[in-house]
Amino acid sequence: MMASDKVPMLAEGHRKLETEVRQLKMFERPAVIEAIEIARAHGDLSENAEYHAAKERQGQIEAMILDMEDQLSRAMVIDPTTLSGDKVVFGATVTLLDEDEKQVKYQLVGQVEANATQGRISYASPLGKALIGRLVGEEVEVTTPSGEKYYEIQKLDFV
Repeated sequence: MMASDKVPMLAEGHRKLETEVRQLKMFERPAVIEAIEIARAHGDLSENAEYHAAKERQGQIEAMILDMEDQLSRAMVIDPTTLSGDKVVFGATVTLLDEDEKQVKYQLVGQVEANATQGRISYASPLGKALIGRLVGEEVEVTTPSGEKYYEIQKLDFV
């Protein structure tokens, strides 16, 4: 992904990301700095496992903050209620009929917001990619780890 690529997300995902960055900056970062200071007070740093673990955690936290701030700076917040049409797009809620005639419903969301158990799949997932741009009534084929899956797009909602 290019650094200038927009990152589509819903307003809810944007708020969640902002909250996570705030948590890391206000609580996680100070806690790890304190842990480093305490470990440093124990003396010889070359043999100090607590110090090395805290420094590693500090690196992880800083990397997470940078990644999340990058995503926020490139965020393209989309309100699905302003969308319409008969083509599957980011933010749409898609009702599908699987090959066993079982109905499933998914909303296409950003990677940060994806949670399949809540019916929210990433637009970049195999199913999300297969659905984007398709019309109501079309059939889609998706390659999954358990084999090929077939779905028919029954309905689109923009909620």
